[in-house]
Parts: sequence; C-alpha cells; structure tokens
Amino acid sequence: MNSFGGNWTYQKIKIIEDYAKAYLQIMKNRPYWKLMYFDGFAGSGDINIDGALDSKVIEGAAKKIVAIKEPKIFDICYFVELDKQKAKNLQQSLHQIRKAGVFVVEDDCNRKLKNMSHFLKSEKGKNHKVLAFIDPCGMEVDWASIECLKGLSIDMWILIPTGIGVNRMLTKNHKISEAWWAKLEAFFGISREILDHDFYTFYEVPTLFGDNQKIFKKNNGIKMIEHIYLQRLNEVFDFVSKPYILKNKNNSIMFHFVLASNNQVAINIANDLVKRLNYS
Repeated sequence: MNSFGGNWTYQKIKIIEDYAKAYLQIMKNRPYWKLMYFDGFAGSGDINIDGALDSKVIEGAAKKIVAIKEPKIFDICYFVELDKQKAKNLQQSLHQIRKAGVFVVEDDCNRKLKNMSHFLKSEKGKNHKVLAFIDPCGMEVDWASIECLKGLSIDMWILIPTGIGVNRMLTKNHKISEAWWAKLEAFFGISREILDHDFYTFYEVPTLFGDNQKIFKKNNGIKMIEHIYLQRLNEVFDFVSKPYILKNKNNSIMFHFVLASNNQVAINIANDLVKRLNYS
C-alpha cells in the first residue's frame, strides 16, 4: 500500500478518473483508434491517506481506470511500477477486476516512456492513442523521457515536484552538489549555466583585495520552476493546461499537476476540471 497525506491525493485521482471518462466518451465512436492508458508510477493499487482526524484507504488511479466500463474501456491498460512487491500486489489486485488487456511491468518509467514512444512511431502503433498518468514522488522523470513524446497522440497528466523537490535542490546559498546539479539538468533538460541565470543573481562587490562575488537566490523560486517547466512542456506539446496546485497542511506548495496535449479540446476539459478544484 502507498501512503500519502492530504485531501489533494484524492483530488488528483479524481481528476484523472473524471478526465479518463470524458476522454473515453469522445473516443467511443472512433473505432479506428486503439486506446491505451499508461501509468508510469502505478503503486500497489490502494493509497492510505492521513487526514486531519483519521486515516482512510482509497483506491488508487489504477483500480479506478481498470474498472471503467462505460462509455467504453481502454483497450490496453499498461502499468509501470519499479518496486517488485508493489508490482506483484498491483497485478493481483487489478486482475480481480479485469485481466484482458491489463499489463503490469516491474520497470523504470523513463525506460518505458521511451519504449512507448518507439511503439507509437511504428507501423503497429500508429493507430494507438494514449492517456498517460505520470505521477512521481519526486524528480524521477528525466526530460529526455518527455521530449521523446513530441508529435505523438498522447494526452499526458504529469505531477511536477515544484516545491518538494526542485526548489529544495536550488539552495539559497548556491551550495549545490554535483549530484544535485546532474539531477536538475536531467529534470529540466537544460544546462546549469541557464539554471544559474534563471534562479540566481550574481553581484560583484568591490573589496580592498579585489572583487568578491555574492550570490542570491531570486524570489518566487517555485513560480519560476513552474514557469520554466511548463514552457518546456510547450516545446513538446502544443498545449498545456492550467495547473492544479497541490499544497500541504501548512499551505505550502508541493506540486503542480497539469495536462499536456496536442489537442485543444483536451485542454479545455482539463482546465474545467482544474478550475472546479482550485476554486472549490
């Protein structure tokens, strides 16, 4: 079982479930297309939510998607989970609901995104459309894995760790390890020189023994992370939705959850779902 906190976990799953049903409603009279649901961080099937008063178990997105029968089913449901035991538990759980077309693989999301892009570009995959749910806990998704989806028939909901991951690595004192720089470069797909320019201000302060460089982190770091990442998504997809902003109990931003697509209708649906939650 996966453990997460806050009502936003439920809301995130609600978004993907409601979007999936709207997606299937649109596609139900288009039999040419084979529909695939791809979940890159599927978990074990159930999620334990720690609320203000108690804990409760809710069904994860995987179970909800596999259980959809109307307006139609996904032809293929493909779930990726790196943890061996979670993958085993998920498969057992999902196959109690449905077996045909349901696949659970123990693997890395980055590798499977690249494999999927190759498939969709192939003769065999050209009549497939994909709804993808990329829901990492942190910065596990490399930009190269997103970039390879350019021009393909994919609607991708992605959770961006603006507050809990990226912003913490971009330290106030600019003391960032080589390992963290490598992770930041892989996550954004841009160089540390550009990241430095975007997130830090450099001052030369004259002293008796020459100039001394001072480095300050710019204000509104999370807002800049959101801006840059959404801008990057727009280089791969034609459209990006407004974000659903996920906050912790202290009202601090943790994630931004957005849809990236090459279809304006998809974005309109996503924006409507997000608007209801952001202002509810």
